Amino acid sequence: MPFDQAASACNCLATRQAARRITQFYDRFLAPASLRTTQYSILAWLSHAGPSTIHALAQAMVMDRTTLGRNILPLEREGLIAIARNAKDRRSKEISLTATGRERMKRAHDGWREAQRQFEKAFGAKRASELRAILRDVAAADLGEA
Repeated sequence: MPFDQAASACNCLATRQAARRITQFYDRFLAPASLRTTQYSILAWLSHAGPSTIHALAQAMVMDRTTLGRNILPLEREGLIAIARNAKDRRSKEISLTATGRERMKRAHDGWREAQRQFEKAFGAKRASELRAILRDVAAADLGEA
């Protein structure tokens, strides 16, 4: 099969291209709050779920712990999150949202909401909802060992 045919049939390539395009789109709306999409997602998760171990947060973000570690360092450096030993299990660390992080997330939320609005305007609310449902199913699927 020629490369262009194989590439156009590749689920992974299409998904990664779409993810990069959507990330670039949302990043523009979050930039005034000095956050990137991944950072906003981490802060939003912590705001919703409360303090979390690094392991649990990595699972929730569908991210390996090393990648999560690289993403939380700037958040910790800016005082948006706090990392401390877990009171229940001293071997693990717990991440929590700080008051500064909560404020930054609130500032970014308007940009996120506008990105959502424009995305749904471009693709339709029903299609956007269906896309999220499909992507949640993909993220939750057991695709076997790599």
